[in-house]
Amino acid sequence: MKSLSIILLALLTFNNLFAQEGNQKITVTVVNVTSNEGTMKFALSDKENFLIGKPIQAKEAKIENGKSVVIFENVPAGEYAVTCFHDKNNNGKMDFQPSGMPMEDYGASNNVMNFGPPRYDDAKFTITNKDVSLDIRL
Repeated sequence: MKSLSIILLALLTFNNLFAQEGNQKITVTVVNVTSNEGTMKFALSDKENFLIGKPIQAKEAKIENGKSVVIFENVPAGEYAVTCFHDKNNNGKMDFQPSGMPMEDYGASNNVMNFGPPRYDDAKFTITNKDVSLDIRL
């Protein structure tokens, strides 16, 4: 009976370890939104779908006092990037001028902004078995 209890305890411990894997959260806060109009749109991507195709997770959040917060949940360990934009007119897409310049503010994880769209290598970060918090500036 004693060895059965030890085996059962070991199985429960082993099961708890695996239950926690893949349950990481990524909390993203945009800290400098210029107005509370509209919403913030967020995309969690990996290298294969960064700025093209469907993101791994997409979220929308309201803006209060110039800040917007979203939480991506159940994210497996790996390498990712987050992009976001301020959808001021709530049309569900980022608007551009005829010249191709964006009309709405945008940002990416790591806050590296060059001329042109964000690059995955600049925006990437790695999560392991801990939750991650990111601040993005537009």
